[in-house]
Amino acid sequence: MSVGHYENFPVGSLLLPRRMRRAVHAIYHFARYADDVADEGDADAAARLAELDRLAADLARIEAGEAPQIELMRPLAAAIAAHGLPFQPFHDLLSAFRQDVVKTRYQTFAELVDYCRRSANPVGRLMLALYGVDDVRCLAQSDGICTALQLINFWQDVAVDWQKGRVYLPQEDLARFRLDEAQIAAGHCDGAWRSMMLYQVERARKMLQAGAPLGRILQGRLGLELRLIILGGERILKKLHASGGDVFKQRPQLNSGDWIYMMWRACRAR
Repeated sequence: MSVGHYENFPVGSLLLPRRMRRAVHAIYHFARYADDVADEGDADAAARLAELDRLAADLARIEAGEAPQIELMRPLAAAIAAHGLPFQPFHDLLSAFRQDVVKTRYQTFAELVDYCRRSANPVGRLMLALYGVDDVRCLAQSDGICTALQLINFWQDVAVDWQKGRVYLPQEDLARFRLDEAQIAAGHCDGAWRSMMLYQVERARKMLQAGAPLGRILQGRLGLELRLIILGGERILKKLHASGGDVFKQRPQLNSGDWIYMMWRACRAR
């Protein structure tokens, strides 16, 4: 299953044990729906926030041991109960989605990383929780991987996000490289743009590499799945670098050759 904004994360793939797929599907549907509430359609900000509040209220009911009222939340409640999943990652996701409704620019890289902490890292932490992994080092490495993947997704989608009225490139970096949003609007890739994008690519690469040892630490299917995810991020970064950060002509994506290479590397590295 493709996850849209979460396309770099596993969602009930055949690599996951059957006993976990239902829970992963429930997490996916919750995150996908809430993300769509924040991003898609023609609803105004007040309506979007009201629907996210409705989801938050149902999450609070589940946390209090009560039955949820929204159909979408019932499989999630079952997954939380069956696997003892923590509630904070779900609250963090809703916090990030609310922010998406009201915030369309990020002044600093630190602001962007804080957003990733709530929009991406919870997914990794929930996957680890499903496998009963709660080691502090593993959680930190997972956070690094998830933040890197979210950043990679932002770099891929500069042109796509512009059409939605959003810019995730830090404003301080645009100013540092003497760029402005008019360049995004024009889809113009010059030397300054390439320098700025390669700077962002290197940032994401360092984060991904810092968390990459987790792919070897974790055993079995989870380790294989994670190695594939990391390799997928690396391949996209390579394509971004090769294009000089020109995401206006074509959004970098994985092809069949990439998947064959990734599977070979992931199996070889176990």
